[in-house]
Amino acid sequence: MDPLAELVKIDPKSIGVGQYQHDVDQNALKRSLDDVVLSCVNKVGVEVNTASKQLLSYVSGLGPQLADNIVCHRNENGPFKSRSELKKVARLGPKAYEQSAGFLRIRDASNPLDRSAVHPERYGLVKSMATDVNCAVEDLMKNPVLRQKIKLEAYQTDEVGLPTLTDIMEELTKPGRDPRSQFEAVEFQEGIEKPEDLSPGMKLPGIVTNVTAFGAFVDIGVHQDGLVHISHLADQFVKDPADFVKVAQKVNVTVLEVDLARKRIALSMKSNPEIGSASRPQRSRERSGLRHETPRPKRGESKPPTNDWFSQALSKAESHKKR
Repeated sequence: MDPLAELVKIDPKSIGVGQYQHDVDQNALKRSLDDVVLSCVNKVGVEVNTASKQLLSYVSGLGPQLADNIVCHRNENGPFKSRSELKKVARLGPKAYEQSAGFLRIRDASNPLDRSAVHPERYGLVKSMATDVNCAVEDLMKNPVLRQKIKLEAYQTDEVGLPTLTDIMEELTKPGRDPRSQFEAVEFQEGIEKPEDLSPGMKLPGIVTNVTAFGAFVDIGVHQDGLVHISHLADQFVKDPADFVKVAQKVNVTVLEVDLARKRIALSMKSNPEIGSASRPQRSRERSGLRHETPRPKRGESKPPTNDWFSQALSKAESHKKR
């Protein structure tokens, strides 16, 4: 299964994109998130014969209507055998084809370039390269020795610059390769399936689902994310949680407290956290910058003495002024 094909069906705002996502302009947020999804889909590429309508709609040059037309044409006429057959899709004109063709892949196409990210406009250029080294296009894609014989500077024109030629050569080196890293599923602790199965002191594997200014949320497999407060992210002082954890990172946590009534789970990433009352995040003297704590005076009582040098100096100045 392709996780990207399923994720595009979800409103990006529902995935959880930050602590303050509801405080910003929602239209601007939607445009920004859609741009990110669009960029991811086009970088990975789309297999046109198996992609859903939702996934195709994110391809540059297409949209919901053209994506639906592609799926309908595929269902009525069978799978596409080449990129050029996309021109037969209803309402998919030359401009839309020009914008989208490079992002659409046909895995079983007879032309090997249809399986790659090379745009159809540059097929002739690649064939010229293959002809110059006396081989077929498919041999050029398989044999690195043949590719080394090609001098890219010789193919520069007013329309095709060296950066484009470099991109074409890189694609010939790894045609159709998925740029995403291998997906590794997180193996949660067996027997731990709901918050009722948790108890303080348990050490569990998890994965970070969100990072905020006050800590990180971690999925430990109980359908309820736990919170690692900023004071429990590491054995050292943490100023910014983003410096220590990131979304999708695998971590090991210790259960500090489980509040079933409020559906809250407190976790720690410290090597030896204290379980119990010490698990509650408290503002330490070192973090707060206070050397001591002075109790507030009750109503009607005089202000208690303080060791603050500024207050002492002010008192001396006032007494000297009275004299």
